[in-house]
Amino acid sequence: MYDQIKYNLETNLYSLPPRIQGHYALRQYRMTGDEKYANGALVDLLAVVDRQAYFACQLDDPEFFAEQAKLARNQIGKGPRAKARKKATKQFPDFVLLNDYVLRYAARIDEMGLVGPCHEKLVEAISKSNLKDAYTDPDMIRSWAAQLVNYVYWADQLGIADLREPYKKAFQQTYSDDKDAQLSKAQYKNKIYGMTHFIFASSGYYQRFVDAKDYQWILDYFAANIDRILQDTTEDIITEVGISFQITGNPDHPVVDKVKQHLLSVYSPEHKMVLSPSGKARLASGEHRNVLAMMLLNWPEKLHAGPYLSELKQTRKNLPKLVSPKPELAKK
Repeated sequence: MYDQIKYNLETNLYSLPPRIQGHYALRQYRMTGDEKYANGALVDLLAVVDRQAYFACQLDDPEFFAEQAKLARNQIGKGPRAKARKKATKQFPDFVLLNDYVLRYAARIDEMGLVGPCHEKLVEAISKSNLKDAYTDPDMIRSWAAQLVNYVYWADQLGIADLREPYKKAFQQTYSDDKDAQLSKAQYKNKIYGMTHFIFASSGYYQRFVDAKDYQWILDYFAANIDRILQDTTEDIITEVGISFQITGNPDHPVVDKVKQHLLSVYSPEHKMVLSPSGKARLASGEHRNVLAMMLLNWPEKLHAGPYLSELKQTRKNLPKLVSPKPELAKK
């Protein structure tokens, strides 16, 4: 199964958008340390740097800021979850632009050991926004819990604000375990997806192992509720639950085996991938769940930070001109 998924993804990788290529390459690099994946990350970097230059370098233009903030909210989508997000962000009109756009770009560039264009300008703009209220608002948590975890940890990663503890408390209050029976399937998925992301964000997204003691409240919950998780969530989320045990040093936990058996039962040998919940075999939208399946099935004993593209021979001469190595790397 692992080899088939890998073959399918890697033979079709160049047909996928830069963001998807980068998502796959970053995770494979962190799993294997194989530098051949660095150029896949570089493809994504080129696109991200261009976008950061466009947005971040104009954040001090009030007209541009207002227009782009409105456009960003309008592009959330039209489904039930999108409607909930639009409603939740009504009181935080610049949230999507500052968090899902520029903060995301800056964090991705930072993970590759680089500083992007107009970095100080974006840090200043994000710092001035009402982060704590937005991150801890119950309606915001109910509409995109996992993404909020990302934003919270990215803000800390970039030295903008450390709101990890306030967010954790707000999440636990919003999704207290004694109210699980009242949650719809959609809300239960949102809760579990958010919980996995506490662990993954703390790991720098698979760059390092995480101390299980720091997240025992999550691991204990997963172990006690694995049957409902298998029944009421999706393969992406189920696989992340299994990886949550692996990355906290519990690769032999019974939950991991249950998740592996579940993946084997839903895997499609014909399509060489784990299909979507609706049975679709689309690589662009399915890369996430399938690279997660690869990670779970072939979990390494060692994780690899980076890739730090300014330090690798095959990428350092091809970096975009608008980035520079992070100060701590430039001193090496």
